[in-house]
Amino acid sequence: STVQGPGGEAGVMRIKGTQRGLAMALAGNGRWTYLDPRLGAMHAVAEAARKVACTGATPVAATNCLNFGNPEKPEIMAPLSSAIDGIAEACTALGTPITGGNVSLYNETKGEGIYPTPVMGIVGIIEDVTKSVPSGFRKGGERIILLSANAPRDADECLLEQFGSSDYAKTVLGSLWGRPPRLEIAEEAELHKCLAALAEERLMTSASDVSDGGIAVTLAKASFAKGVGAAVSLDHIDGDAVAVELFNEEASVVVVTCTDAAFTRLTEVCGQFGAVAARDIGTTGGKMLDIFTPNGSAISDSVAALESSWAGTLESQLAAEVVTA
Repeated sequence: STVQGPGGEAGVMRIKGTQRGLAMALAGNGRWTYLDPRLGAMHAVAEAARKVACTGATPVAATNCLNFGNPEKPEIMAPLSSAIDGIAEACTALGTPITGGNVSLYNETKGEGIYPTPVMGIVGIIEDVTKSVPSGFRKGGERIILLSANAPRDADECLLEQFGSSDYAKTVLGSLWGRPPRLEIAEEAELHKCLAALAEERLMTSASDVSDGGIAVTLAKASFAKGVGAAVSLDHIDGDAVAVELFNEEASVVVVTCTDAAFTRLTEVCGQFGAVAARDIGTTGGKMLDIFTPNGSAISDSVAALESSWAGTLESQLAAEVVTA
């Protein structure tokens, strides 16, 4: 009954004896919840629901696992309480009631608690599983469209502060600061409805949620499924902060592909959802991932090399660990 298995944004299972299916996804970001417990927890709900929506399904219910340190300590209990409030707010806005869940508390090493990490599971329903949308690029010659339901940043909004919450900042720069990206939950809900409408008319050939690693990592991962590369022009990037823009993690952003024939109708459907903007950023094809900015080429590498680095990271990190008894 598996329609889409591991490796995509969400798993999709056919309900036996019907054309209906269930889409399921998990999300949780300990960095963001550490920096802002309420907002970080809301992002966990929104991201899991967005991944479900990328398949064309409508998110309908949620479950959770709340992973925290010792709740007897005020500095642990306060984020736990705030995270629960954030989950409640996001689930109410997205129409995904909590059907169950569990907690994992007292997670500490030498008295220091783990990052507060609520993990959300979202399940959605798709009426016709033959219309489910995969996450990876399918073939060359298709348009790459950036769908965004987040209003443009205000002039006084500090991008560097948001970048401090990214995986790039923590992993590459070895630091964590600032706060998570803002989340307009009503606009997020509009994006989910838009994705469902696009899938219903079979206008998308793939859809990937922009999350950990930002748009650069999203584009790379989308190329791995079939070994299909892409040429992308991010002309909205200006100035010298190219790495910040490439690896910044915005909320409510999805990369989709479509055929030339479907492009006009896709933009028309997006226009029916006032919060959703669609931007044509490139085309699929070849064996290279090329990302250009107004300053020239920012990334140029083969899909095979990128996939090798991505697939072998965990093994190499584990091999480098010094195990002590």
